[in-house]
Amino acid sequence: MNPSHPIVTVIIPTFNRAGFLRESIQSVLAQTISGYELIVVDDGSTDNTGDVAAAFPEIRYIRSPKNLGVSKARNLGIEQARGRYIAFLDSDDLWAERKLESQIHWMEAHPEYQVCYTDEIWIRKRVRVNPMNKHRKFSGDIFAHALALCIVSPSSVMMRSSLFDEVGGFDEALPACEDYDLWLRIAAKHLFHFIEEKLIVKRGGHADQLSSRYWGMDRFRVQALKKLLGNPALDAGKRQLVQETLEEKCRILIAGFEKRGKVKEAAHYRSLIEAHCTGARGGDESERNEVLRKAKVNSC
Repeated sequence: MNPSHPIVTVIIPTFNRAGFLRESIQSVLAQTISGYELIVVDDGSTDNTGDVAAAFPEIRYIRSPKNLGVSKARNLGIEQARGRYIAFLDSDDLWAERKLESQIHWMEAHPEYQVCYTDEIWIRKRVRVNPMNKHRKFSGDIFAHALALCIVSPSSVMMRSSLFDEVGGFDEALPACEDYDLWLRIAAKHLFHFIEEKLIVKRGGHADQLSSRYWGMDRFRVQALKKLLGNPALDAGKRQLVQETLEEKCRILIAGFEKRGKVKEAAHYRSLIEAHCTGARGGDESERNEVLRKAKVNSC
């Protein structure tokens, strides 16, 4: 393990999750293949994360002197990566033993694809739960499906390392929904392949998750969508879908702020609609409908 020219680099970003980290590392070390390197990026933890990492001399351990966020941690790992593929594992999640083997074999057989991801098992407060229909996964052009919410789990994904040179890394200005932002940037240009095997275990329901820490996650999705409108890879149909989604999320936020009497905040999101979404539904319906048609074909 940890060869000088690994096939894949595995990156685990972590912050104060020593209680989860050991099992996550072990799930990587238990993989059915070798030829990978494992980088643990400690984002300024104040617990005994360093002691947990030190128990595994085969890993590469990088420690940030202060907590800079999960995007910075992942990007630090990407900068140090030597593999031709990159895979991420959140430090509270686990992998099935065949996770890397299944994805590497698929990617090697399909050089035209830049990224693939897998199905998952959800555990909430130690109880297995079933994902809702809105979390359904798709192959092919997933752009339209990925606009409403993030349907790709970071722990499930494998991508060619060269893809980051093309689309950039995780947006360090986003405290949350940074994965939503990256998948949309990729999906604007590339197809995703979904491997219909439950090869990861997502463990949720604990208080330190970003979704629990931040109110109104659509605030960050709006930031991502606004930025996406400046992406030259968007065709007219995708651009219209982004505008419509941006307007929808802004109106949800407006209603929430108005309910709380926060007039200034509500006005901000009204101004975003005026600046970026006016006339969106009057655009080129044929191109928009073609994007939706492809999305429906991919879901079959």
